[in-house]
Amino acid sequence: MHRVLRMRAAAASAATGSVLLATRLSFAQSSVDELGGTRGEVVSNWSATHEASPELYFEPDSPAAVQRILDWMNEAGRRVRVVGSALSPNGLGLSNGAMLNMAQCDAIVSVNPESKQVTVRAGARVKEVVEALRPHGLTLQNYASIAEQQIGGFIQVGAHGTGASIPPVDEQVVRMTLISPALGPIELSAETEPRLFRLARVGLGALGVVSEVTLQCVDAHQLVQRTFTVTRAAAAANHASHLVHQHMRYMWIPHTDTVVVVTCDPLPPGGLAEPLPPPTDDVHATEPLRELLLRQAPHIPAEEARAMNFAQLRDTLLALNPLSKPHVVAVNQAEAQFWQRSQGVKVDWSDRILGFECGGQQWVSEVALPCGSVGASDGRDLAFMTDLLAALEASDLPTPAPIEQRWTRRSSSPMSPAYSHHPDDLHTWVGIIMYLPTEEPAMRDAITRRFWEYNGMCRRELWPKYDAHQHWAKIEMPEDEEERRAVQRRLQARFPLAEFNEARQRLDPKSILSNELLDQILAQP
Repeated sequence: MHRVLRMRAAAASAATGSVLLATRLSFAQSSVDELGGTRGEVVSNWSATHEASPELYFEPDSPAAVQRILDWMNEAGRRVRVVGSALSPNGLGLSNGAMLNMAQCDAIVSVNPESKQVTVRAGARVKEVVEALRPHGLTLQNYASIAEQQIGGFIQVGAHGTGASIPPVDEQVVRMTLISPALGPIELSAETEPRLFRLARVGLGALGVVSEVTLQCVDAHQLVQRTFTVTRAAAAANHASHLVHQHMRYMWIPHTDTVVVVTCDPLPPGGLAEPLPPPTDDVHATEPLRELLLRQAPHIPAEEARAMNFAQLRDTLLALNPLSKPHVVAVNQAEAQFWQRSQGVKVDWSDRILGFECGGQQWVSEVALPCGSVGASDGRDLAFMTDLLAALEASDLPTPAPIEQRWTRRSSSPMSPAYSHHPDDLHTWVGIIMYLPTEEPAMRDAITRRFWEYNGMCRRELWPKYDAHQHWAKIEMPEDEEERRAVQRRLQARFPLAEFNEARQRLDPKSILSNELLDQILAQP
């Protein structure tokens, strides 16, 4: 399960750390205690690829408490970064300054069945909102792959699900309250400061702390999910018909001719015309991975291997030799066989269908690129995949599966990677991955270096060609200064950074809500 890897340091380490932090921090302990701050925390994102040791860590339990913390930090001119569930692969919400987690501000304020809207505090998790909506016959329009996200982070980074006619989740926001360092609480909507509202919907936590959000919901509904595999040629030949489905995604398996297609559509009134096929036999489906594991690692008992699920088998296999291209290719081929044996049909409520297994700890990068209009892809989505697969398969990179591809309608939030002017514009989202199946630091570092090569190849060879831009929760700035400036120039050309920074100057003139990554992202070269 995705989770925040947050822990208190051991007593001895905390004592030493507290001395060091107290030396660096000029705040009186009495003030820290009054505001509920703690010292000696260590916070990492889920994949443990980014970690921070904040000078102060806050978990306020009310908007008023958030305001007091911001007033205090703003007066002192000290930084405090708002963080949600710390799920962002790039650690967007982490800071060694101070951090503010909205987890205790998680109330479901109201549900309005007539308008089909729900108002929640920003710390409420997606799964909690879904359960609050269920008795009212409502649900959220779309979901990302996981349900552990806090609503504030869910919208601020521009999260998305899949469905060519469905926009990213920020479009579900109809009203929001932002607590800003300079102006305090501000209520924003399409009627009240509409331009700032659209900027703030994907505000990266840089314009203020999202306190409360009203989301537009839809009627609760069951979906029919169909999972099947096709060749690359068949995926291209039938792509237009695939995009017609309410939700659709591809999982491309590098070094194989297998594409996994997952489609979801509302269950027809009266149910399916044909009976559901038997559920997938997991033991049979995972057999290719299990047999490969037992051949490659005969010291692993057969019963232990039999007890592993798909994701565990893949992680265990990759851990044997994660940097060997032939080995990773063999794992991919076994995964292709797994999906061929996992074809089938499933019916359940939308929130239970649209979430899916993300695999183990990982490096991931995802981009959005324009690809035509709803109902009429212009071919750039598949051309991007053709170029990407050709480049990685010709390289010596050990590239595991899958490369996931999803689609959304455009967003009207100017800071969304899927922003465009026409409401029917279509964008595709493509995510690349390298797993971190070991805790051994040297091997994790080696995998990380290879992932930077993989990501760098895409950044140089593909993203400019296809006008692709990274998901805000997955953007990693290059270490090389020239390449970093090139990324900043592309961001400047794609997003209204001047306007966004003007809004920051108005709401957070001391930039206390920023961190080092945001400083680089929002810089104007």
